[in-house]
Amino acid sequence: MGVSLAEGDLDDDFGESHEINVTPFIDVILVLLIIFMVAAPLSTVDVPVDLPSSTATPQKKPDKPTYVSIKPDLSVFVGEEQVKRTNLVSALDRTADGSKDRFIFLRADRGVPYGELMDVMEILRTGGYPKVKLVAVEGVPQGSAASQTSP
Repeated sequence: MGVSLAEGDLDDDFGESHEINVTPFIDVILVLLIIFMVAAPLSTVDVPVDLPSSTATPQKKPDKPTYVSIKPDLSVFVGEEQVKRTNLVSALDRTADGSKDRFIFLRADRGVPYGELMDVMEILRTGGYPKVKLVAVEGVPQGSAASQTSP
């Protein structure tokens, strides 16, 4: 604090304090933290899919990504809306960002056959959506020694 209490000072004026009051700053940070904690779960897709893991370095995703999900029963979702494969491209065209130049994030359950995944990718490509990114869980791949358990 910038106060001098020496005996020689007779006037009651205290010197100016040049310290910042951090209490309002902390209050603002806590409010922002609460806002982000509430908003973060709302920005994810709620279709449960058992994604395979990957050791690739994660890339930055856009503000409003478009997810196409394939569940184990081979049903296809755009975001959280279930669509038929024949209507997949028209459902993507109706989304908020109708641009065909954006990336489509394809999420497929671990139990989905490779041929079914390729069929959906072919539907996207012929529908004018050539930019497809595959989504996986960050971590150790299933076949590695670190993820195998002994009997």
